[in-house]
Amino acid sequence: MSHAEDHKASRRDFLYYATAGAGAVTAGAAIWPLINQMNPSADTLAVASIDVDISPVAEGTQLTVKWLGKPVFIRHRTAKEIEEGRAVKLAELPDPLAENDNLPAGSQATDENRTLDKEGKWLVMLGVCTHLGCVPLGNNAGEFDGWFCPCHGSQYDTAGRIRKGPAPRNLQVPVAKFTDAKTIKLG
Repeated sequence: MSHAEDHKASRRDFLYYATAGAGAVTAGAAIWPLINQMNPSADTLAVASIDVDISPVAEGTQLTVKWLGKPVFIRHRTAKEIEEGRAVKLAELPDPLAENDNLPAGSQATDENRTLDKEGKWLVMLGVCTHLGCVPLGNNAGEFDGWFCPCHGSQYDTAGRIRKGPAPRNLQVPVAKFTDAKTIKLG
């Protein structure tokens, strides 16, 4: 191979590599916005977890807060509501699972597995009906003294478990914990 042929080969190789490199940079620049749009928006990241002051929530009432664009029911249950919730047999429940993000998957839907504290005074749930995403009415609504979804008639008991109607699952319990005696952290 002569020096001139070797020069042509190296020049051709350079042109191939330069063209491939420019194509890769251009493809990356075109694809990056499509990949980046899948990241959560700044406002979503800002409310990924919130602290809720529960000091004004009297026994027998509930506070509804908005978290991640959904209503969250925080209920301070009465002794009667706790008693009613703990008296329910698991065999009577359409959904026997706790649906509690704080517990391992497959945990049973006992009243104790649905509440935030051992005494059962605090119940925290997403206020979204598991049938079609409506917001159930609370404050001892329906036949089971819990929540009632007027759109299609789903009824939940004092622990947010589905008891009657088309909803397939219990109301979801989100990740939540007490940070102190008067504050619950969601997320």
